[in-house]
Order: sequence, then structure tokens, then C-alpha cells
Amino acid sequence: MSVWVWMPHNLDLIFTLTGGLTAALALGFITHKLKLSPIVGYLLAGILVGPFTPGFVADSHIATQFAELGVILLMFGVGLHFHLKDLLAVRKVAVPGAIAQIAAATVLGAVVTKLFDWSWEAGIVFGMAISVASTVVLTRVLADNRDLHTPSGHIAIGWLIVEDLFTILVLVLLPAVFDKREVAAGETPPSLWVTIVISVLKLGALVLFTLVVGQKVIPKVLGYIAKTGSRELFTLSVLVLALGIAVGSAKFFGASMALGAFLAGMVVGQSDFSARAASDALPMRDAFAVLFFVSVGMLFDPGAVREGWPLMLATLGIVIIGKPLAALIVVLVFKRPFASALSIAVVLAQIGEFSFILAALAISLKIMPAEATNALVVTSVISITLNPLLYKGVKPFTRWLERKGWVKPPRPAVVQDKIVVDEAAHPVVVVGYGPVGRTVSRILEDNGIQVIIIEMNIDTVQHLRAQGRAAVYGDATQREILHHAGIEKAEGLIIAASGVPASEIVEAARDLNPKVRVLARTSYLKQAESLRACGATEVFASEGEVALAMTDYLMRYMGATDELIGRERDRVRKELFLLPQNGNGHGSEAKSAG
Repeated sequence: MSVWVWMPHNLDLIFTLTGGLTAALALGFITHKLKLSPIVGYLLAGILVGPFTPGFVADSHIATQFAELGVILLMFGVGLHFHLKDLLAVRKVAVPGAIAQIAAATVLGAVVTKLFDWSWEAGIVFGMAISVASTVVLTRVLADNRDLHTPSGHIAIGWLIVEDLFTILVLVLLPAVFDKREVAAGETPPSLWVTIVISVLKLGALVLFTLVVGQKVIPKVLGYIAKTGSRELFTLSVLVLALGIAVGSAKFFGASMALGAFLAGMVVGQSDFSARAASDALPMRDAFAVLFFVSVGMLFDPGAVREGWPLMLATLGIVIIGKPLAALIVVLVFKRPFASALSIAVVLAQIGEFSFILAALAISLKIMPAEATNALVVTSVISITLNPLLYKGVKPFTRWLERKGWVKPPRPAVVQDKIVVDEAAHPVVVVGYGPVGRTVSRILEDNGIQVIIIEMNIDTVQHLRAQGRAAVYGDATQREILHHAGIEKAEGLIIAASGVPASEIVEAARDLNPKVRVLARTSYLKQAESLRACGATEVFASEGEVALAMTDYLMRYMGATDELIGRERDRVRKELFLLPQNGNGHGSEAKSAG
């Protein structure tokens, strides 16, 4: 008896998805082991499965659509954690900054391409194309460095939104301006000003519809779905909202799908379902975001470098030198700290998806020559590869400039009342006021110890200060923030926040007060030794604490005596290397509570 199995004839989608993700996994793993950003591996994976290298060739059209899906989900995720008040708070820097940087890049692009015998109009459009940073790269770099939800990260995201809005306007206006030469006899081309007004009204209608109407409708829909108790239906509802509003923004309002997804994320983020939406409904986000980088790598043609390298080199210079320099100057003009200005400038020093969309339209309208695409691809690949590496060097470079005295340390981000440190009350600085920070602060205060809290959430700081408690708003890695909190007179420093660069905080605190006792929190046991090497007195690893708590529960459940439980806890400490053992079986350093 024979068994017939139906197989589809066209497997391009499956082959593209499998081949692209497999290559990205392999090369991303290798680059991670080489201490490089996995983004480099993803771009190399794109080159490997692209049409210009031998072997398997993925379908570029399918890969591009996967990449667009990744952009939509990524921007929806960013919108979940980005509130309207955060966007409005940075408008005074982001709006003029983005406009100034776009103007600088446009002028540089026009002047440079004129040297290659391009027309002024071609150069201006080319400059506009390279003025826009990649959404995926910017958000990924900020997230990887835990800066996405910092003041600098908010400015960068606001800056990016202004660039996206500008690009949308250009995409609408280009055909209106340059298609006039092809208008048939007897037809009247649309007025340029009418086109601008209609475009602005459409964008305004999209924002109004999403933030006003959506704010009333979307939470009710999610609440109704959540009451069913079905996780699958909730996941589907969030994905439908993200994709539906993204597609609707493009079809009905002429905006980008990324902008629509971002606005949808902002609405969901202000509801009670933001945490569940982020954890349950976006498991595919990272996978499809990876395919964005693969799709960019697929465009790279090594053969084009031989002839077009002068234009490519000039374009790269504008993107990684001209653009960030303009951004740096603008942010400094608005009296932002140098570290913040440099971070914003560096993270914007790349180009991506909108650059290709704008260039493709310009080439189809015969505004720009075809070689513009090769210059953009090479610049995109190199700038995306360098961007994570350059961003990681911002903080060390800034600290080096501060030590040399060439740059002043940043001041606290908000006006603070002077913290009065009472040395008789054995002051302790606590970094972070989450569940751990609240607990240790209460215990210390109950025992007559003065607590000074450093927190990055301004609402929390204002609430604490309204209660008459000492709280400082700012980044604890900055010496000025630690100084303002009175670290020089403090007896102890407790790093209670999770996901912070604890080693940088320890080093900064030790420089200001070599005698301070530092208690540091970390998620993983493997990070404990490096923190001790930086100067932490005690390190508490979450992995070890969970193991000890479970050990205690299991032993008591089985009826063990306190003496047996104590011996078993000591054994667990030794196994986990939480506590180096000395001759009497007791730890020489306390590395776990209890």
C-alpha cells in the first residue's frame, strides 16, 4: 500500500524563512563569541544567502516583507513603553534637532554628489535619504545597552519619529513635484500646497484617531477578549491591533506602517494590558527584526564596490561623521550633558529602511541615478555594523574626557534640593526603589539609618520627596549624581535595582569614597566575581538566592532539623560558589541573605 503525501510546489517562503534564520543564528552566534554585536552576524548572513554569493539564494521580496513585519512588531513594542508625556517632554530638543540634522545631511549630500556630476535636485533627494536613521537599529542598540527608557533614549526615539514624519511627507510630495513633467496634455497637476495640506491633515487624523478614538475602543476590546480566559485569543487580538493599525495607517492615511504600529503600542501601553501584551503577544518580534538585517545584507553586491567606492566612501563619511556632528552640536546648544549629546549623536549615525524606500521612489521618478542604491547599501551595511560598537564606546570615552578635565560631569537632570547628609545617622545610598529597594530602605530607616535613594523614575522621586524623604533623580553611574546623594559621607551603598550597570556604579562610588561599603545585586552567579573585582564588598546573586530559598523550603517540608538545614545551606553555598569556605566551614564573606 502506498501513502501519498501532498507537498506544495512553491516553498520559497519556507525556504527563505528557514535559510535566513539558520544563517543568522550561526553567524550571530559566532560574532557574539567574538565579542561583536550579533547584528554584524545577521548582516553577514544576508550576504551569504543573497543573490551575489554562491549557494542558497533566499527570495529577496519575501525577506523584505518579513523585515517590514519585524519593523511593525518592534515599533509596537517600543510604543508599549513610550508614553505620550515622554514624547512631549523631549519635543523641544527632538523637533529642532531632527530638522537641523536633516538639513545638514541634505546640504552635505547635495554638495558631495555635485562633485560626481549629479544634478542639484538629485543630490538634495539623496541627502534626504541618508538623513534618516534606521528604526530597527536605533531601538535595538538602545535596548541592548539598557538606554531605551532613559532621557537620552526618549530624545533619540522622539528624534526618530520626527525623521519618519519628514520622510513620509517627502514620499508624498516627490511625485507631486517631479511627476509634472509626465502629466498628459489637458490634465491639471495637483497643487503642491494642496498636496502638503492634505498630507498633514491625514497624519493629524491618524494621530487623533489612534490616540483619542483608539484609547477608548482598544482597552475595551482587549478587556472583552481577556475575559474569555483564552491566551491564544488575547495574543491574536494584540497582533491584529498592531498589524491592523499599521496597515490602516498606510492604506488610509498615507503614513508609514512603523508609525501606525508605534501609535497603537502607545495606546495599549497606557492600558492595564501593556505588560501582558509585551510578554505574551510579541514572541515573533525579535525573529522578524533579525530578518530586517538579513534583508539589508542581501542587497550588498561586492562587485559594485570596485567602481563606485568613491561615492560610497563619501556617503559613509556623511552618515558616520557629518550627521552625528550636526546632532551633537544641536543637543549641546540645548544645554544637554555631553554624554547624552554624544549618545544621541552616535545612535543616529546609521541609515536603514526609509533610506531605501525613498531612494527607490526617487530612482523610479528618474530623479537619482541607479548607482545611488549601491552607495546606500554599502553605507547601510557598514554603518549598521559599526553603530553598536561605537555606541558601547560612548560612556568610556566620556569618562576619559571627564578625567582629563575637557568635559564637565553632567548635572542632575532635574533641579534637586540639597541633600543634607547626617553622618551621625550612618547614611546609606540606595540605588533603585523597586521591591528590593523599598524593603531595604524600610529596614534601614526603622533602625535609625538615614537613606538617600537614587532613582531613574521621576514620578517615584517626586512622590518620595513629597513625603519628605531624601531622593535624587538621575543615573547612578554618573559621579555627579552620586556626589549629590552624598556618597562621600555615606557608610554604605546598596545597588538594589536590577538591570543596571552595577560595575560602573561600584567604580564611580569607589573613586568618590574608597571606604564605602558596597552591597551589589546581580542576576547571575557568573557576574559576581567581576563585581567583587570592581570593589563590591558583598554580592547577592538572584540565582543563588532562589536556590537557597528552595533548599530551605524543601528541607523543612521533609521535616529536617534546623541544624541539618543549616548544613545543607552551607553545602549549597559551596556548590554555587556563593561563599568561599574557610577552615571552620563558615563563609569568609556573606553572599546570601539568611
